[in-house]
Amino acid sequence: DTPPPAAVARALATTRSPFEHRAVVVGADPAGLGRGLAALMTGQDTEHALTGESAAREDRTVFVFPGQGSQWEGMGRRLSAQSPVFAARFAACARALRPYVDWDPHAVLAGEPDAPAPDGAAVMQPLLWAVMVSLAAVWEAAGVVPDAVVGHSQGEIAAATVAGALTLEDAARIVAVRAAALTGLGVEGGMLSVVLPVELVRELLEPFGDRLAVAAVNAPATTVVSGEPDALVEFERVLRKRKAMRWRVPVTDFVAHSRLCEPLAETLPRLLADIRPRPAAVPLFSTVHGRLVDGEELGPRYWYANVRQTVRFAEAVEALAATGHRTFVEVSAHPVLLPAVQETLAARTDLPDPLVIDTLRRDDDGADRLLRSIGTAHVHGLPVDWTAVLPAPADVRDAARRVELPTYAFQHRRFWPPARPAA
Repeated sequence: DTPPPAAVARALATTRSPFEHRAVVVGADPAGLGRGLAALMTGQDTEHALTGESAAREDRTVFVFPGQGSQWEGMGRRLSAQSPVFAARFAACARALRPYVDWDPHAVLAGEPDAPAPDGAAVMQPLLWAVMVSLAAVWEAAGVVPDAVVGHSQGEIAAATVAGALTLEDAARIVAVRAAALTGLGVEGGMLSVVLPVELVRELLEPFGDRLAVAAVNAPATTVVSGEPDALVEFERVLRKRKAMRWRVPVTDFVAHSRLCEPLAETLPRLLADIRPRPAAVPLFSTVHGRLVDGEELGPRYWYANVRQTVRFAEAVEALAATGHRTFVEVSAHPVLLPAVQETLAARTDLPDPLVIDTLRRDDDGADRLLRSIGTAHVHGLPVDWTAVLPAPADVRDAARRVELPTYAFQHRRFWPPARPAA
């Protein structure tokens, strides 16, 4: 009898040694697995047949958490029904958010008719925090744990949560209060991403005074500008004359990282006066200060600086890479920062090739997408615990012991010299 695919997978994971050259085939049924195996045998490139070479990786892993921008309506909906780990952590985040929001995160995630649309910051940012924290729990349950974490703008709240510097309750309060305060400013603003080095952007911004500011430095040649709408239009004309690539960052009802959010200088710390940050269990690299922080520094005034100051993301990636962190996992509903990570590391010719891995993608948030991401981690040498990932009812565990896997197709070579007849 043909054993079930889950039993074969468990037998492969538990009775065979992982070699340097690895492959993972992902499929929803035997037919899909067969197509993946056929692609693997013929050397075809397919997202369902993953291959990689893994000399034991000695570098360290960073979990990367983006700010607003990776979201999409329905993100995590399929995974919440397919992953018990994701569902349990999301439920805990929803309970933590309950005192600070008047909407149900589960209802928004499910897209229920009476739930608010997740297009404003007051709903989207807390929801995105809950999704990212829950995705991190899935990675950790699969055996991939971070040696450091880094967050971009709002993503620092998720990073601090995963690092253990913030309790779930304090993090929920920060993300909900921060988002409500930003939307409550009632000021018009905008953000523009520019493909130019930050030094040149700052030079071009000088005539605009405090109407515009550098909001984020994402990579050596990727800079984000924030500020007044009319000033952004004028700045776009300057960039057009220089033939510089640029695009508007979709911001619906708030603007951050410029003087426009300075009215929050006293308000936001006062609203967060009761939070109690603690020492981080995982090193946390601050994109506000441009260095590692101990966790206890993340008090009320830190989160105003997080809103107001420039996001020093490229600097964080460079510093982490220089200290042996060369595997970057973007823990988000869609990869938005991995291109910046790749661009930043590509500028450092003295570093070995980095490994960048996403988690989910827009309109692709089910278990199959997650398995492909975990499979990518495995084939490149990250320590995936497949016994935790694969389904393990008693019959599957028993079947795994009985599965007779085919022997390896080793090349037979004879090393004994041929015998010569006696004289």
